[in-house]
Amino acid sequence: MSRLTVPKTYKLYIGGKFPRTESGRSLAIENQKGETVAHICHGSRKDFREAVESANKAFGAWSGVTGYLRGQIMYRMAEMLEGRREEFVAAIMVTSNVTVSAARKEVDASVDRLVRFAGWTDKHQQIIGCANAVAGDYYNFTVPQPQGVVVALSPKTPPLLGLVTCIAAPLCSGNTVVAIGSDSHPIPTAILGEVCQTSDVPAGVINILTGYQKDIIEHVATHRQVAAVYASDLSKKDRVILEEGGSESMKRLHFVSVDEETWYDNSAMASPWEVEPFVEHKTIWHPSAC
Repeated sequence: MSRLTVPKTYKLYIGGKFPRTESGRSLAIENQKGETVAHICHGSRKDFREAVESANKAFGAWSGVTGYLRGQIMYRMAEMLEGRREEFVAAIMVTSNVTVSAARKEVDASVDRLVRFAGWTDKHQQIIGCANAVAGDYYNFTVPQPQGVVVALSPKTPPLLGLVTCIAAPLCSGNTVVAIGSDSHPIPTAILGEVCQTSDVPAGVINILTGYQKDIIEHVATHRQVAAVYASDLSKKDRVILEEGGSESMKRLHFVSVDEETWYDNSAMASPWEVEPFVEHKTIWHPSAC
């Protein structure tokens, strides 16, 4: 008699731990042949609230470390992702109708994207900040500072590269992140939590939920501890929900709508100008020596 395999149940990643969803619900993931190969947790409103609270607690310490250290940690994430390259390739191919070479291209681009943003952690200040010319015996500087908790709503495709980009851009400048992965291709999202847990990322800095974005988006829009949202591939209805809720709670909204090929363009998706939407600018005056 043939042996039945035991499909893995992927958990959420909140506060550096892997809890089950409080709802007790899970979603079956089927491969291209219609076979159930895994289960993922169906994240709920309470899971989202706990993830935001965890990210908010971690914000002070994460925003206070040097850009150099943040870059080291993000580079470590790239190392760990590279080390699990074939696992991510297989995870992408479970639900996506892509070739092995296309899946490897996406994983390689995701590793490179993390390295790219790791390099900007201690350099974006010079690009999007400035020294201002003023009349008088003063120095005047404008410096970027992180906003707080950023929610990343990743695109359906590319599932891994889109998620990594939506996380890395706000993380680069010292924000903490609550990420909600692709609805259609959730396994890479779940495995990325395992990468974060082994990459020296402090607990709460990155929190990852799986499930349906539409079930949580209203709570994203109205939660007052969320400072900004990075969202891609939204329907018109979901965009309106975020705009209306965000206007009441003073969120900064960064919407991205690009084709799949553009996600691979570092100059478009991994420049300091992709960091800028998630910072506030503080202007400092200081007397100059006479």
